[in-house]
Amino acid sequence: MAHLGLVGIGVMGSAFALNLAEEGHSVSMLDRTMAKMEAVQEKGKAENLSGELIACADAKALIDSLPTPRTVMLLVPSGKPLDGAIDMLKPLLAKGDMIADLGNSYFKETERRTTELEAEGLYFLGMGISGGAEGARHGPSIMAGGSKESWARVQEPLRDAAAKFEGSPCVDWFGPGGSGHFIKMIHNGIEYADMQQIAEAYGLMRDGLGMDAAEIADVFQGWMKGPLNSYLIEIAGEVAAAVDPKTGTAMLDLILDKAGQKGTGRWSVVEALHLGSPNSLMAAGVEARNLSAQKDQRIVWEAAFGASLEPLGTDKAKVLAQLENAMIAAKICAYVQGFEVLKAASVEFDWNLKMGAIARVWRAGCIIRSVFLDEIAEVFDADDTANLALAPKFKTYLQDTMPALQELMGLAVARGAHVPALFAALSFFNMSRTGQSTANMIQGLRDRFGAHTFERLDDLGVKVNGPWHD
Repeated sequence: MAHLGLVGIGVMGSAFALNLAEEGHSVSMLDRTMAKMEAVQEKGKAENLSGELIACADAKALIDSLPTPRTVMLLVPSGKPLDGAIDMLKPLLAKGDMIADLGNSYFKETERRTTELEAEGLYFLGMGISGGAEGARHGPSIMAGGSKESWARVQEPLRDAAAKFEGSPCVDWFGPGGSGHFIKMIHNGIEYADMQQIAEAYGLMRDGLGMDAAEIADVFQGWMKGPLNSYLIEIAGEVAAAVDPKTGTAMLDLILDKAGQKGTGRWSVVEALHLGSPNSLMAAGVEARNLSAQKDQRIVWEAAFGASLEPLGTDKAKVLAQLENAMIAAKICAYVQGFEVLKAASVEFDWNLKMGAIARVWRAGCIIRSVFLDEIAEVFDADDTANLALAPKFKTYLQDTMPALQELMGLAVARGAHVPALFAALSFFNMSRTGQSTANMIQGLRDRFGAHTFERLDDLGVKVNGPWHD
C-alpha cells in the first residue's frame, strides 16, 4: 500500500483522500484549515476505511510523515496558488521526491513546471481528473502526463482509486510534460459543447414546444434508453425533474440563467485555433456562456426586438423525434472535433497520444462518459489515425441522424431559436462534405489586397498572383 501526501482538502481533495483511504492507502493531508482535515478523519473512521488519514499542522509535518522517496499530490487552484504551494514544498523535498498536480492546470504551465522541477532533481506529474466530487470519492477518470518514472511511482494507487469500466481502471499515462492536462482540457471543451447542446434542446422544448420542466425531464430520461445514454443526459433529467422544497415549483425554473466557467473551455478553443483544427462546437459552448453572462443587455435587446423563439409548430412528437436524432448527430460531431484536436496536438508536440486509450479512460468516472466511448475506443484501436466520422458505425449514425438535424435547424432558425452548438455541428458537417468550397474566393481576395498568392487548379504546387496585379 502507498503512503501519499495531499495538499488541498477542499471538496475534491477531501473526496479523493477518502477514496484512497478506502482502497487501503494512507494519506497525509495538509490544508489551511485543521477542521477540514479533522472532518475527513472523522468521516474515514465512521466509514471504517482501512487507510490511515493523517492531519498535518504544516508543510514540514507533511513531508516528515512521508516515506522516501516522497510523493505529494496537489489539489489546489491552478496558477499562482499552485505555484505558491510548490514553492512552499520545494525547500523541504529531496532529490527523487515527486509533486503531482491533480488540478485543472493549463498544459503549457505544466510543461514549465516539469522543466523547472526536473532541473532541481524533482519529479513532476500533471494529471487531469474528471468526475467532480462524486467521481473523486468513488472513482474519477484520470489522465496523466509526465515522465514514465513519475507515472510508475503512483500508477498503482491511482488505478485503485480510478473509476472502473467493466473492471478496467479509467486511468492512464499518455506521454511527457503537459499531455495529461491537454487531454483533460479537450475533455472539458467537449463537455462545454455537450452541455450547450443539452441546454439548447431544453430551450427548444421549453420555448418552442411549451413543455414544462417535468415533461422535459421525461424526455431526457427517455433518451437514456438509446444512443444518447450518457452521464450529462442522465443528470439533465435529474435537474429538470427536481422540485424546489421551498416553493414547490420546478427547481430549474428558479435558477438564474447566467452560466459560469473556469477557463478550460476557453483554453480548448484557443489551442485548437493555434493547431488549425476545427473546434466550432467547443467555441459555441464558450460563446454561449459569455452571452449568458450579459443578462442585463439581453433583457434590453428583448425589449427592443422581441423574444427570440416562436413556437416550433403543433406536431410535438415529430419535433421531439427530430431533436433526439439532432442531438445524436451533434454529439458525434463534438467527439469528431475533439479527437481531431488531440491528434493535431500529438503531432505538434510529439506526444504519440493513443486515441483509443483516451476514449477508454473516458468510458467511466468522467463528466462526458457515454455509450459512444466504448465504440469510439474500438474505432481507434483498429486505426489510431481514423477520422471518427468516416468509421463505418459512426458514418451510419451520421447518415441516419443528420437529415433530422438539417430539418430541425431550418425550423429552429426560422423561428428565431438560439442554437449555436447544434447549428455549429450542422455547419461543420456541411462544410466537411463540400468537396469544392468557397475558399477560392478568400484566396482571390487575399491576393487582390495583399499579393498573398494562390495555387491554380490546373497547375497545383505553384504559387502565383492573379491578373489584377498585372
